[in-house]
Amino acid sequence: EEFSVLRRIGIGLAIAGGVINSMLYNVDDGHRAVIFDCFQGVKLGVIEEGTHFMISWLHRPIIFDIRTRPRSILSITEIKDYEERVLPSIINEVLKSVVLSLKHFCLCYYE
Repeated sequence: EEFSVLRRIGIGLAIAGGVINSMLYNVDDGHRAVIFDCFQGVKLGVIEEGTHFMISWLHRPIIFDIRTRPRSILSITEIKDYEERVLPSIINEVLKSVVLSLKHFCLCYYE
């Protein structure tokens, strides 16, 4: 008789766990979701990252990837070594300004 009671409790917990598991969904980092309702269509509002509840037979989450991706843009320049001429000069100027600002900061800090 005790085994029968434990079995019923175990079966009940398994069914409850399955129902709760079917009602949960995750929205990962860098993703967002909208909810499609079978009766109303797409609901207004965006679902943020995290774990959320839904009614499994009524709602369906549609998850989108919103992360930024690098994009390569091809361009034609008149001079083939354009990068080799322009970038080092820009880097040198930026480096000089950073060093000067740090030197000024250090002088102000110690005075």
